[in-house]
Amino acid sequence: MSNILEGIFQRASALNKTIVLPEGEDKRVVAAASDVVKKGIAKIVLLGDENEIKQNNPDVDLTGVTVLNPVTYEKTDAYAELLFNLRAGKINKKTGLAEFPEIEDAKKNILKDYTMYAALMIKMGDADGMVSGACHSTANTLRPALQVIKTKAGTKLVSCYFLMVAPEGGNKFCKDDCFIFSDSGLVQNPTSEELAYIALSSAESAQAIVGMEPKVAFLSHSSKGSAKHADVDKVVNAFNLFKEIAPTVKAEGELQLDSAIVPEVAALKAPNSEVAGQANVLIFPDLDAGNIGYKLVERLGGFTAIGPLCQGFDKPVNDLSRGCKASDIVAAVAITCLQANNK
Repeated sequence: MSNILEGIFQRASALNKTIVLPEGEDKRVVAAASDVVKKGIAKIVLLGDENEIKQNNPDVDLTGVTVLNPVTYEKTDAYAELLFNLRAGKINKKTGLAEFPEIEDAKKNILKDYTMYAALMIKMGDADGMVSGACHSTANTLRPALQVIKTKAGTKLVSCYFLMVAPEGGNKFCKDDCFIFSDSGLVQNPTSEELAYIALSSAESAQAIVGMEPKVAFLSHSSKGSAKHADVDKVVNAFNLFKEIAPTVKAEGELQLDSAIVPEVAALKAPNSEVAGQANVLIFPDLDAGNIGYKLVERLGGFTAIGPLCQGFDKPVNDLSRGCKASDIVAAVAITCLQANNK
């Protein structure tokens, strides 16, 4: 295990947080729940029918894992009432009618949508965070959080990042043994203002999750005016706005990738920068670039990609890739604990 992950696990273990996993039907999630509890990383609430979960996972020791069945749980009616009140006045776009005409309609919804149920648990204070997405889409995971938990004060939008952990033996361009890649999972084509706030959240994540001083690079196909294009202008404007909203955070823009992480190239293209050549928080101009970038670094560079991890929610909710392994879920749970401690 890398030192980065080991440090995250140790810090999470000291916090005694409760994380809800709504996908009790997924074997990887069940295995991860067991592993998290055995390692003492967090308390786990696993949603589903306990008998079915144990029957489908006979080799998994669930000692210490709280298995909660929404159908029979005593607080389900309270969660339904909370959802009914939170969504009062909202209209179903398909029917043109109230989203939940009665509390019973809200109850039917949460008994079909355990991700929403988990979001309500967090809103009610019965859990500190949620990890989902092993067998549900990003939209299914994030929609309940956006509707119920919403963004934290001072945050313009929710975005996603990947924690890219260097392979064993390190990487000469990765001085901190990891990078933050943002946004690599959610915001399709951010405006300059959105890029600036994505960078602000990402710098906070670098400090809270990894404990490293953020050095933020706004990436482009241009370095310090080497190319002229509206896409470059967007990145330059984002960097300038970022310096207004976060003047104490080290940042540079616009930079090509090699200018951002290779000292020799930085000396030529941005010689007076305190960030160029040593950036550890990479802000991509759009989702295409961010998604392609993290997968190249993961597949060709041998980095471990943890994410997509969400930032900007009032309380932490994290998405998973549907191709995730149980170990990825364990790491996401630990990071969710650290996010919960940073509120």
